[in-house]
Order: sequence, then C-alpha cells, then structure tokens
Amino acid sequence: MEPTPPFAEDTIAAVSTPFGEGAIAVLRLAGPRAIAIAGEIFRARTPVAELPPRVQQFGRIADGDRVIDEVLLSVHRAPASYTGGEVVEIQCHGGILVTRRILDLLLARGARAADPGEFTRRAFLNGKMDLTQAEAVMDLIRAQTDLALRAATEQLEGRLGRHITALRQALLGILAHVEAHIDFPDEDIDPATGAALLARIDSAREEVSRLLGTADQGRILREGLRTVIFGETNAGKSSLLNRLLGYERAIVSHLPGTTRDTIEEVVNLRGIPVRLIDTAGVRPSRDVLENAGIERTRQVLSRAGLILQVVDASQPPSPPSTDLPHPAPHTLLVLNKCDLGVDPTWQGCPSGIRISCKTGEGFDALAQSIFDAAMHGAGRPDDFMIAINARHQACLKSAATYLDAARAAMEQAVSPEFIAVELRAAMDAVGEVAGRLDAEELLGEIFSTFCIGK
Repeated sequence: MEPTPPFAEDTIAAVSTPFGEGAIAVLRLAGPRAIAIAGEIFRARTPVAELPPRVQQFGRIADGDRVIDEVLLSVHRAPASYTGGEVVEIQCHGGILVTRRILDLLLARGARAADPGEFTRRAFLNGKMDLTQAEAVMDLIRAQTDLALRAATEQLEGRLGRHITALRQALLGILAHVEAHIDFPDEDIDPATGAALLARIDSAREEVSRLLGTADQGRILREGLRTVIFGETNAGKSSLLNRLLGYERAIVSHLPGTTRDTIEEVVNLRGIPVRLIDTAGVRPSRDVLENAGIERTRQVLSRAGLILQVVDASQPPSPPSTDLPHPAPHTLLVLNKCDLGVDPTWQGCPSGIRISCKTGEGFDALAQSIFDAAMHGAGRPDDFMIAINARHQACLKSAATYLDAARAAMEQAVSPEFIAVELRAAMDAVGEVAGRLDAEELLGEIFSTFCIGK
C-alpha cells in the first residue's frame, strides 16, 4: 500500500450534500483537528470534545456572538469512522447561504477545502476499504437501475475485492514455489514438478478470464447500453421509442421523414439502463434537413452498442441497408406492425422479434432480447454482479499477458528467474486492482509454506 502522503494530516471540510435549497444539508470535517475546529464554532451543553461517538447533539453554530444556524452535530472518532480518522458531521438547514457560511467558518478556523473524493481516498489510505470498494462509492451514487445499484453495493461490500485477494494469494503461492527453488536450490524444490504447477497457473488464468468477461456488463451497468433504433421511414421507429419509454417523447406521423434529428432518452429495462437513440429514417432524399438527419443516423450507428433494426412486417422486405456499419454491432431485427398481418416473405425469418407498437404485442420478448444482448445471455443476476470497470480491465489484461508468458516459459524449460519475473508482474497487476502491493509478503509465504531450513 502507498505511504500516507503528508497532506493527509490536514483537516479538510466540505459540504457533502448537493448545493441548493433543501430540508437539510450535511457538512463533513475530517482530520486531526476536526473535533477542535468544530468545538470553536459549536455551542451546546456538552462540548464537542466530550460528546460520545456517533450520537447527535443539538446546538448552534455561531461566529462569535452571532448565531448562524441551529444544527445537529455528531463526532466519529478514529478508527471507527468513514475515513479511519477523526470525523465530525454537521446537519444544518439546507439553504445555499447557511451552508456556505458554516463552511467558511470551518475554513477560517484552519480546515481546508477537501479535494474531490478526498474523504474516500483517506478511507482507502487508512485501510478502511480497498480500491474496488472506493470506486464502488461513486458507482453507488451514479446507479440508475436496480441491477446497477446491486452491483455497486456488492462491490462496496467487498465481493470483487475478495475475488481479487484470492486470485492474488494463488499467484503468491505459485511465485513462492518458483522463488524458493531459485533461493534454496539445495532444498530440492523443483518448480517444474510437472502438470501440477502448470495447472495452478491455468486455474489463475481462467479466473482472470472470468473476471474480464464481466467488463462489458460493468460498462453497461455504469454507462447504459447505447441502443440505436434504425430503419426506413415509416417503419415505426419513433413509435417504438415512445412505447419503450412509456410516454410520447417523439412526434409520430404517417408522413415519411418526420424525424429529422436524433432523440436520446434512457429507460430502465429489466434492471439495466438502456440509452435509446431514435434516428431519422434512411432513404434517398433531396431535402437538405432530412439528409442532415440521415447523416447523423450514420454517425450514431458507428458508436452503437446495440442496433434495433425496425421494419414494417406488413410489407415485403426491402433490399439490405448499406448504412449499417461494418462490422455491425449486435443487431436485433424488429418486425413491427404485426397487427396488420405479417407478409409471407417474413415467415422464414425466425430470428425476427414480432411486435406491434399499436397494441403492445411482443414487447416482453423484445425487452428480454435486449437484456440478453446486453448481458451476453447471463441467465441469473448472480452471473454478472461482479462487474469490473475499465481500470480493473486494464490491470487484468496485463495479468493475463504475464500469466501466458509464464506458462510459455515453463513449457520451454526457461530458467526459473524468468518465470518468476512474469509471475511477479502478474501478481502486481492483480494487486493494482485492489491497490495492494506488498513485496514483503513473499518471504513470509516461502518460509511458512515450505519450512525452509528444517
């Protein structure tokens, strides 16, 4: 773990609730002088320094003889606090001016304004959480759906951290075996004890692959599935958008070319955020505005995570569109207007999802198909509650590369020193996920496992 930087000894203050008018606002003060600074401006029967931990005390915030507000104040003493250090929380009335005045008082008494995320950073540096848990704090705040909230909550509780710890411990054991052979060759500890050691590397590599497999789900849960509704004019694209949203967002008309610009909205679909983008219908046109809309359609298609290709199923198929990107992302064929009857030429298209935007027919099947496309067919929520982010993905990809190199080196009977370099790099890459790097652990593992010098 990184050493605690000198500025961690500062006492920091911030408004922890959004600025604006509300019933209450919360200010947080953390650091070695938190209790002393709060005591200088808080007036109550019991001084701040004598308050029992985690008990709210009613009192007044005052600047000299001038009362600013009536508040509730609580003290959280180290190490039983969010940051692991001294923390004071103040609940005041939620006006912009009153919170600003109280914050100014705290800063005038010696606190400094907290940097973004600094309270959580201190919690990490003080060992209250690992990096995966620290990152989960923002995921929890930004969650838009139940599944995103659940994934963030489980990561905050340490589910991903436990998997990373177990994986790193397995790599530590493999590395210890190889290092023991290098440092103590007389003990007859052979790193090439055959398939057993290779199997351990393969097992670690499989776990890395499994975690990497949750990257797309993690991105979707955090950012939403970018879903483009695409098709010819009058296929029912805007009607589909309105049906999925549950309200009239786009103008619907029997006249072709009604949609001239992209319309983007987010909907909670089976627990995942789906970012729906309605587009202009693609067709030859001399209208300058319509052509501008069609060009925007082509642009959003190139960035789509999923394409809903909407067709009028009551009419024969048109020639395949040349506007779909190559290679095209996952595409679902949506056969709309089935209430008008399905043209016989569509009968040989079992993959098409038959719906009616007018009656609502088929929308359950469409929702399930979108969910399956987003989650790559994961049948149960438990399959993807571990959802790594881009930083985790980069670390684990590095670990996978190093493990592949270590395995190849073992198969080629390369010197154990080179194998150890690759294994150590893999272990460090995995350790970066949770922010845990400790070179001293290796010696303890060697001596405890192999009983060197018995």
